[in-house]
Amino acid sequence: MPGRILIVDDIATNRILLRVRLSAAFYDVVQASTATEAFAMLARHKPDLVLLSARLGNSDTLALCRALTGRGAVARRQPRIQQDSLVRDSLEGDSFVQDSAPAEDGQHPPVLILSERTDRSLRLAALNAGAEDVIAFPADDLLLHARLRSVMRVGDAAQETQLHDATSRTLGFAESATAFVTAPRICILSDKPCSSPPWHRHLDNRRTGRISAHDSSTFLRDVSARDKPDLCLIVMHHPRDLPGLRLLSELRAHPETRHAAVIVILPEHDPQIAADALDLGAEDIMTGDVDPAELVLRVGLQIRRKRLADQLRSTLHNGLRAAVTDPLTGLYNRRYALPHLARLAEHSARSGRRFAVMLADLDHFKAINDRFGHAAGDAVLVEVAQRLRANLRAVDLVARIGGEEFLIALPDTNRTEARVAARRLCRIIAQEPFVLPGKAMPIPLTVSIGVAMGHKAACGTIKTFPASDRPHDAVQHLLQQADEALYGSKACGRNQVTLGKPAA
Repeated sequence: MPGRILIVDDIATNRILLRVRLSAAFYDVVQASTATEAFAMLARHKPDLVLLSARLGNSDTLALCRALTGRGAVARRQPRIQQDSLVRDSLEGDSFVQDSAPAEDGQHPPVLILSERTDRSLRLAALNAGAEDVIAFPADDLLLHARLRSVMRVGDAAQETQLHDATSRTLGFAESATAFVTAPRICILSDKPCSSPPWHRHLDNRRTGRISAHDSSTFLRDVSARDKPDLCLIVMHHPRDLPGLRLLSELRAHPETRHAAVIVILPEHDPQIAADALDLGAEDIMTGDVDPAELVLRVGLQIRRKRLADQLRSTLHNGLRAAVTDPLTGLYNRRYALPHLARLAEHSARSGRRFAVMLADLDHFKAINDRFGHAAGDAVLVEVAQRLRANLRAVDLVARIGGEEFLIALPDTNRTEARVAARRLCRIIAQEPFVLPGKAMPIPLTVSIGVAMGHKAACGTIKTFPASDRPHDAVQHLLQQADEALYGSKACGRNQVTLGKPAA
């Protein structure tokens, strides 16, 4: 969904032009004309992304970029920008290990630099300063919005991963970060795998990782769980290479490659194809003749992000599984759900993004246990958990918090979207009877759902909770609202959705 963007440009005309274009796409836009204003806006509005002019009067744009992205230590070591030395330093050693630590507070927004020129020296210096990319200005609308969506998507995924990690730390199950001990696997996918691109050898020489070339038509057939790629480079040899775009969507759907980073290399600048590639899930794109030094920088950034996500995912799935997972359904239990919900409430209060909390209770579940036995009841609970999980987003939380009661938390969700999601879940449970072990006839089952929303102020943003309220108290208030709404669904005949009344 659209987020908040900070525009930093000392030319008022440029700011107005960008604001109009971005507001038309429903982004929340704030503006700054100086570095000082930019930091004030950063602290006050917590933007999801920064658009930074390459020509900022009275300021060093790249130094500001380093500060915005948390590269200040690099800036202090190298106060004067020497582009060639910056590139050389970033290529020495194992680039996928260096500078891999994330910001402790996770508050550094991604930065895109807008420039009238996008030559090699500027791109290399910008990438070294922590920028996501350099975009030509005035920018093509199609490509600009696709790039914004791509960066926002990466940022949202990182925030959700950090949210889960913060929950793990609260519970005391987080593992300390360790250096990567294995080189990443990088797969070059092309319909001409026998003719290695000229930059292939450069990647090898820079010890970027274990590099191999593959036929794009057979790669997914041969890929295995034991040697999954960390990054895929899709080389498109023709301007309108539709098989290359199909391969991109297939990589995102395949279980062995869905978490791999993807960079698409286009033979020439084509805004439509570039936008399609970003919207299909590519993390980055390059066009025209590939500059090996720039490719190494982009590959290093994507590998670091992928490895960090892997590490956090491993901590979540392995370190917490036994303690915070319901052994019957595989869903999270109450011990995980309540701290996570508290983190979600805090994050929503800071960002102004709405969220929804649902309590779902199976109707007449006790009768199933009494009539068919507890083994049948367990089978029903397992199937209900699978249906709920399959019909929610990856970022949504589903937990079993009681015998037949489930808690569902939906971040970045408004009242209308919550109602639609809850009704869909009711329909999914009721539309297909449940097959019981050893029983010939399946049995029907329904679920009742109560929904509560985060507190809304008159201006439309979520209010922060009073300083006297602990996060635990705020969560209990939301759960009480959802429970009262659930009781309303039960009282009105069950198999229904009831939304709690907004707080006054």
